[in-house]
Amino acid sequence: MSFNRFNIRPKVSASLVFLLFFQFAFAQQDFSKVNDWVNTNLTDLGGRAVLMIYKDGKFVYTQNFNNLTKAQQNRGKIKAKVQGKDVEDVLQDYTTTTRERIASSSKWLTAALLMTYIDENKVRLTDSVGKFLPVMTKYGKGGIKVWQCLNHTTGIKSGGLRDMLGGMKNVKTMFEAIEQIAMLPMEGTPGKYFHYSNTGLQIVAAIIEKVSEKDFETAFKERIADPLEMKNTDFGKNGVPLAAGGAYSTPEDYMNFLIMLLNEGEFNGKRIISKALVNEMQKNRLSRDVELAYSPEEAGNWGYGFGEWIIDAPLAVSEKKDAMPVSKRGVAVSSPGLFGSFPWIDNDKKYCAFLFVYNLKNNGRHEKYRELKGLVDNVMR
Repeated sequence: MSFNRFNIRPKVSASLVFLLFFQFAFAQQDFSKVNDWVNTNLTDLGGRAVLMIYKDGKFVYTQNFNNLTKAQQNRGKIKAKVQGKDVEDVLQDYTTTTRERIASSSKWLTAALLMTYIDENKVRLTDSVGKFLPVMTKYGKGGIKVWQCLNHTTGIKSGGLRDMLGGMKNVKTMFEAIEQIAMLPMEGTPGKYFHYSNTGLQIVAAIIEKVSEKDFETAFKERIADPLEMKNTDFGKNGVPLAAGGAYSTPEDYMNFLIMLLNEGEFNGKRIISKALVNEMQKNRLSRDVELAYSPEEAGNWGYGFGEWIIDAPLAVSEKKDAMPVSKRGVAVSSPGLFGSFPWIDNDKKYCAFLFVYNLKNNGRHEKYRELKGLVDNVMR
């Protein structure tokens, strides 16, 4: 009897050890190629980067990369001198709590804030902006729809982020900012002319102030930043906020926002935006008959929804003349910024991620985004 037990027990133990080892090895996710990619491209990304990935209720990857070149350090010293900041603060390593301007990644935040008012029936996507902003009607633009503001098809001629930032320095109120926009010339038919800019989201910000009877910054804090525990995210707090490109955030904060959208509008058990509106945000609204006047390097040929790019861009169709185009919900969505940060959500693989960087050089940026997402997708399968 003892002989049999002696022979059996080692075999069982060995089998269990093998099984446990196999399960452990299978469960591990190999991010070595992702690490290699970031390290290889770090100079082009600005010399500093944070990458965070979230799936199945937890962060599966968080890594900081810091290796500024001599030239990047020198530029940082010049920046510190111009801005009157301490050199060590400007050149410090990036971490998950580093706060930096996120440029057009702000558009996603503003669009989400508007959705909270649409959920309360204070605004409708098909409303005309003149309903809320008489100055738009005064200058012949009152018929532009809210949905067109959210997806850059207002038809209003406007400049880029730098132009908008310059213009905003000369205004003291949101009304003055909208009056400037209202006086701009038209360059295309609303709903049929896509020109990626800051104009439409600034109109959205003014509508938010109108229906909320609060300043934009307060509305954002109460409805998005506070419930999502985004303690270091705001639109500058001074002057009129640039709703399409003026936000500051951290990797940790922005990931909370992405997690909320990944969970179809919920965060820590609290409903922020209805599931239906999260889905509406993530549908391409650019149909075949839309003229594509300008799209940034970051986006390439992606489609566009409400405040976000639709990476797989399913075709949108206008069911009726002048109606809002409709399509299926996109599998993957994003809202990259001028300074290089790249947040994205993959609804199929059920994960979200954020590459946090600061670099003005955008040559080849779209292809780099595709490469990185492809590598992460391979790990998330």
